[in-house]
Amino acid sequence: MSGAISSSHYLATAAGERMLRAGGSAVDAAIAAAAALCVIYPNNVALGGDLVALVRDPAGTIRFVNATGSAPHRQDLMTLHRRYGDRLPSRGIDSVTVPGGVGGWATLHGIGGSLPIAELLEPAHELAVSAPVSRSVGAAIRVDRAALLSDPGCARVFFPDGRGLTELDTLHQPALAETIGSLQARGLDAFYRGGVAQKWIAGLKKLGSMIDVDDAARYRPTIDHPLTRRIFDVDVHTGRPNSQGFAFLRNLRAIAEGQWSDVLGADAGELASTFYGSNGVRRAWLSDPDTAHHSADQLVDMEAPAASDLLASAPATGDTVGLVAVDDDGWSVSLVQSLFWSFGACVLEPDTGILFQNRGTSFSLDPDHPAAFGPGRRPPHTLMPVLVERAGALAYAGATMGGQAQAQIHTHLLLRLRGGSSALEATSAPRWVVGVQDDGDVEETVTVEADVARTTLDALAASGLRIKMVPRATNFSVTATSS
Repeated sequence: MSGAISSSHYLATAAGERMLRAGGSAVDAAIAAAAALCVIYPNNVALGGDLVALVRDPAGTIRFVNATGSAPHRQDLMTLHRRYGDRLPSRGIDSVTVPGGVGGWATLHGIGGSLPIAELLEPAHELAVSAPVSRSVGAAIRVDRAALLSDPGCARVFFPDGRGLTELDTLHQPALAETIGSLQARGLDAFYRGGVAQKWIAGLKKLGSMIDVDDAARYRPTIDHPLTRRIFDVDVHTGRPNSQGFAFLRNLRAIAEGQWSDVLGADAGELASTFYGSNGVRRAWLSDPDTAHHSADQLVDMEAPAASDLLASAPATGDTVGLVAVDDDGWSVSLVQSLFWSFGACVLEPDTGILFQNRGTSFSLDPDHPAAFGPGRRPPHTLMPVLVERAGALAYAGATMGGQAQAQIHTHLLLRLRGGSSALEATSAPRWVVGVQDDGDVEETVTVEADVARTTLDALAASGLRIKMVPRATNFSVTATSS
């Protein structure tokens, strides 16, 4: 099978390429790469995280796979409010929700996989036995030292012999290798309804988790049609809520209606205000679609709420991997998978080696908020896949990390591609994003890479938002393929 795959680590890309060379589809390649990333990028993604994806089949049908996990059914908002006050903790056992990512792989495989799951997971299994520590993982271990050492499972894996692993050390995860081996032998369903499930649930229960075997057994990803708008001369497809894909379409709608002549230059202040408004809509209204106050299309068209009506966001670091894959048979995939914060909840269940996400911290403890914590509910998500078609044919597939900035990064990317840039030029161009990205930021912060053009910088400064300069090529990562 001929095709292409792009991911954020060369070993994961190689895993996907291996499946294409073995005759697998783009879906097979995406699953293999995602599984490999769950082993070699634990600050960004793990088996205990969530996934969203868009899959386009050879007939041109696009499906949105929402593999985001839910809150425990035996937990309730008032108990959490008495325990924590007005806000859930950023990490720890009560920030852990049922992981959806592995279920997402199974769903994707059912849509367009052709190789056996055991074969797709083999690169991840090999890497769990032994893998090099990348620069970003080594840096994240240093930054999150205290949080990792507070959890025995994390300390054992990332601080062997009492010292933190650094770049070019070897990462050994024998318990995780055994877990992946079990999934190879028994199938991905064992993660939710088998021996693997029983082990990680029992381990989390010892730490105080309310997730039980029923929560895992009843979990199923959903398959839906994408959220789509025809804007400019293309059809833009992205994820439906609880994904924040609506924000991307909201940004594009504003650009089309504003008819700004130099969107990334002299009119950048107008675009920044649009980004700020989309962030506000997300914070005010994005929630589990099963209990949402507004439809996805309403979110796209909604006016921004007043700043006084919003709570402040907390920074999310590390957080995500994005990958894209296409093949010559006509399959294409945009996949985003995540733990949320760097190393997620910093809870690593020692018997299975599974590191768990902290997506639960995105729930509100205000019972009147649309995203209020509720048993079985899914929290708001920053994850969003993207496919773009022109005249019924795939134009490009994209995926990015970046937390709340993902919709903004995709906006930059589409504008540059429409302007004639190649995929490499578009993804390499300097960017700026609005909102909380790091400690000390506020919602009005505009984080600007140092090589942004002077005209753009002046326009952003004139917008009234707060400029924060960072070095060029700061970690606003994107993967994309175009056709």
